[in-house]
Amino acid sequence: MSVGAVRAARHRADAAADLAALGAAARVSQGAEAACRVAAEIVAESGGRLAGCRLRGEIVEVSVALALEAPLEAGEFEIVSRARAGPAGSGRVI
Repeated sequence: MSVGAVRAARHRADAAADLAALGAAARVSQGAEAACRVAAEIVAESGGRLAGCRLRGEIVEVSVALALEAPLEAGEFEIVSRARAGPAGSGRVI
């Protein structure tokens, strides 16, 4: 496994987490279950697994896990990325 492959996987996991958090934030008004379901769908389409999803007020926090197989039967590694998103125009920086 090259450094480039790991870096590319990290970028994919980061992008999936960002998109999942944004998608979930758009559904906060429908409740945690609906928001996290949308996040899980987005992550699955990106080839990852939603490792965690939590609402804290209007802020959504997600964790995404992406499996990466090592060559020569060395096993499987898991890359984890996290992201947060909230309502647009809230005026808060988190």
